[in-house]
Amino acid sequence: MQVLRKLLFPISLVYALIVFLRNRLYDLGIFSSRSFETKTLCVGNLSVGGTGKTPMIELLVDLLKNRYRIAILSRGYKRKTNGFLLATKESSVQDLGDEPFQLKSKFPIVPVAVDADRRNGITQLQIIHNPDVILLDDAFQHRKVNPDFSILLTAYDNLYSDDWYLPTGDLRDGKMEAKRADIIVVTKCPEFLSIQERNEIKGRLSPKQHQKLVFSFLSYNNVLKGSSNVISLNELKDKNITLVTGIANPEPLVDFLKIEGLSFKHLRFKDHHFFSKKELALLQKEEYILTTEKDYVRLKNELSQLQYIEVKHQFIDDGEEIFVQALEQFMTANS
Repeated sequence: MQVLRKLLFPISLVYALIVFLRNRLYDLGIFSSRSFETKTLCVGNLSVGGTGKTPMIELLVDLLKNRYRIAILSRGYKRKTNGFLLATKESSVQDLGDEPFQLKSKFPIVPVAVDADRRNGITQLQIIHNPDVILLDDAFQHRKVNPDFSILLTAYDNLYSDDWYLPTGDLRDGKMEAKRADIIVVTKCPEFLSIQERNEIKGRLSPKQHQKLVFSFLSYNNVLKGSSNVISLNELKDKNITLVTGIANPEPLVDFLKIEGLSFKHLRFKDHHFFSKKELALLQKEEYILTTEKDYVRLKNELSQLQYIEVKHQFIDDGEEIFVQALEQFMTANS
């Protein structure tokens, strides 16, 4: 696969040129970018998947939900519906896509909508719910909307500064576009990341003077949830476990489970994978299945003995204080 990606390098040069010209046309105002009366907060990345956008949206909801009226807008990747759709308790994962469905399941009182047309989605949410702030999930490269505040995520093991454009690399947007972010979060770091290494990463990313740079690691919950009773990871050590993942980068979870002393078989699928009847029939033969929360919403009505492990971002050192302070300044500005 890596050999093929290298052979496609000429295509990546064409892609890079297209991305550059598109962004330049927005910068010059030839392509229009619209702002809205309602505050908009964008969470995104420059690469394809694997930086922890959904846990970041969940973190923002937890930080804001008790003091502000919030709403979430997502594209609804791989959903079976079209146009604007506001999630209800009757909505299915096929209607919304796995990540919006997960968010609606976790925060049932928070309005969650999907629309590939972000402008229309924002307008509809303003009319229906009039929120104080709309969280734009995976919208950093959607420049038809000019967000009021942007959080850019980049994974520790694949920094955008070290990456290259699709299809040779994973970049779907230009490295220089990082300048539009208000906060840059280096995600999936080792829990004990030295000051020296943080400074080295800062040098490679070269944040602008106005940008905050913070570091986070993924924190996994030792208490599992799912189709059977709530249990702890320790209770799985004597079971035949099959780990099923359909996410962009399962390696941090795999490493965590190994550190916890679990022995398991790993069945890895593509990100946002919808399981076929044949695949489900094979999975039903497994004794015990552990999966991610995103995969759980696609599998929970199909399999028994299915548990998922929750994950959240935790900041390193003073990162949380810096992050919360910047968020609060944004929310209270001009209000």
